[in-house]
Amino acid sequence: MHQGMTGVFCTRLWALCGGCAQAACLHSRRMFHTVVSEPGPGLPWYSRVAYVDDQVIFNYTSGMQRVEPCTAWMAQNEGPEFWDLQNFWARRWEAWFNASLNTLRELYNHSEGFHIIQMITGCDLREDNTTWGFYQDSYDGRDFLTFNKETMTWVAADIGAQITKRRWDAEVFDNQWWKHYLEEECISWLRSSLEYGKETLQRKGKAGGQAPPRKSLQVTSLFPSPSSKMDTLSCKVSGFYPRDITVTWLKNGESRQQETYSEGILPSGDGTYQTWLTMEIDPKIKAHYSCHVEHESLLEPLSVSWGKEFVSPNNNLIPIVAGVITAVVLIGVIIGVVVWKKKCPGKEPGMGGIPWTCRALHIPLRTTAIQEPVSVWCNSPTAGLS
Repeated sequence: MHQGMTGVFCTRLWALCGGCAQAACLHSRRMFHTVVSEPGPGLPWYSRVAYVDDQVIFNYTSGMQRVEPCTAWMAQNEGPEFWDLQNFWARRWEAWFNASLNTLRELYNHSEGFHIIQMITGCDLREDNTTWGFYQDSYDGRDFLTFNKETMTWVAADIGAQITKRRWDAEVFDNQWWKHYLEEECISWLRSSLEYGKETLQRKGKAGGQAPPRKSLQVTSLFPSPSSKMDTLSCKVSGFYPRDITVTWLKNGESRQQETYSEGILPSGDGTYQTWLTMEIDPKIKAHYSCHVEHESLLEPLSVSWGKEFVSPNNNLIPIVAGVITAVVLIGVIIGVVVWKKKCPGKEPGMGGIPWTCRALHIPLRTTAIQEPVSVWCNSPTAGLS
């Protein structure tokens, strides 16, 4: 373990935290650490979250004080020794981050206010069977240090980080350990996880894997906004996998991409994804509006008119198109940090039907304007794990 690893953070949590960082990446593993100076509702003081591909597989928070599996296949395939080891390291990291936050606040003369350190380590397994690994950290939304595993040295992002870089560069044994971890141990762990969760992680849509259930596409009524002369149409698409999808509002058959707003593609909580696209319209202007959806699980692009309902024949995609009040759409669009709160998926074998929810919490920050997810965790009351 790195004896001098100070504040570590990733400014951009790539592709909803769990996505591949390389174009030819086939599978990935990510480990996120987050510590904040001022915890609040939905934002623990410290969290440690593990991903394989886009799935949260286990997590730890300062409030839970124990590592919890977030998938049935992790709970079923890893024994008590694995979870004991994860608990040990989580508590070690928690104590280390406590000191690190104090160190960086002193380094940058930050005595008050909200401050955040995040660390991300990970590895990718590429389609040509080659691998890639990385370690990156940041403080208050700015890059701090990145590990160059080829030279086994650290790259400082600013003058303040130079102090830590010089100290870490001198810790030869620790740097050798990180190189070994990123190139071998991380990949070995990723391969094991892919075997455990192969029914979920190795599905590839039209490439032959299993796709999640697809149900219906529905367009509901538009409700006028009492506070605005404009109304808002919202096209919500959910239950799709893989993540990549194209959703467009059409007006009289023509794309209105420049007039639409989206908060991106988000996890639904069951291994699938959801997204929604909104567009303001003048109810006095008569026009035909439809939501156009393109996804590899569809045999052909889907276009559903507002006021109509579509039930897909293959029963494995759930887009919903609805009219909503403009004010409702704007609620929660706050400059700040988007925090993902997850509970482990229910209705899985061995998990006792634990309910799953996923919410985006917008927490305004006084010192930074990060708009990426900073923390993802599950809450799984799985018995027998400590």
